[in-house]
Amino acid sequence: MTKKRILVVEDERDIADGIKLNLELEGYMPVLVNDGLKAIATFKEQSFDLVILDIMIPSVNGIDVCENIRLQNSTIPIMFLSAKSRSEDRIMGLKKGGDDYLTKPFNLEELILRVGNLLNRSVTNDRKALVEYSFGTNTIFFDSYEAVGRAGRFTLTNKEALLLKLLIENEGEVVSRERILQTVWGYTVYPSTRTIDNFILAFRRYFEEDQKNPKFFISLRGVGYKFINAIA
Repeated sequence: MTKKRILVVEDERDIADGIKLNLELEGYMPVLVNDGLKAIATFKEQSFDLVILDIMIPSVNGIDVCENIRLQNSTIPIMFLSAKSRSEDRIMGLKKGGDDYLTKPFNLEELILRVGNLLNRSVTNDRKALVEYSFGTNTIFFDSYEAVGRAGRFTLTNKEALLLKLLIENEGEVVSRERILQTVWGYTVYPSTRTIDNFILAFRRYFEEDQKNPKFFISLRGVGYKFINAIA
C-alpha cells in the first residue's frame, strides 16, 4: 500500500520535528519545508495527498501559499496551523481554501486524528473545482488551458490561466498587485509593475469588445485589479 505523502510547512523546528515523527509513526510520508516560497516550489515539483500549513511563515505567508495551491489543485485537503485563535482568523483561513484549522499549542494526537479524517473524507464532493467559466461570449476551460475569445479558440499560458482563475475566483473584489505576484508567481522581490499590466492588456485583447473601455478586466491605479462578470 502506497504511503500517503504529506507536505508540512512549519518554520518552528521543534513543532515540525514533532509533527514529522508522529506522522511517520502512523505510516505517513511527511516532507518538511520551513517557508512559503519553498512550499510553493515543493508542491509544484512533487505529489502530495494533504498539506499541513502554518500561517505565520517566512517569505510568503500561509494564506497566500494556500491560494497558490488552490489555483493548481482545488481538492487536496489543507490543514492550517496558527497561533491566532480568533474566530475571524479561523473564518479567513477556511474562506481562503483551508479544510481545517488547528490552533497552537495543539495536541499531536488530535492533529493525527484530524489528518486521518481529512484523508478519509471525500473533499472532491465538498469543493467544486473551477473547470469551465463563461462571461459574455467568452469561455475558459481551465483543465486544458484553452479559451474561446473574440478571435475564436486559442491556448492560454500557465501563468495566464492561473491569473485568470485568481481574478475570477475573487470576482468583484480588488486583488492587489502584491497578492497576485505572491500567489501566482511566488515572488517576494517584485519585478516591474508592468508584468501584471501586460497580462491584463492581453486579457483585454482576448476577451474585450472594446479594449479602451473594458468591462471585464479593470485596473485600479495604485490599488490592483478586478474582474467583473458584466452582462453583455
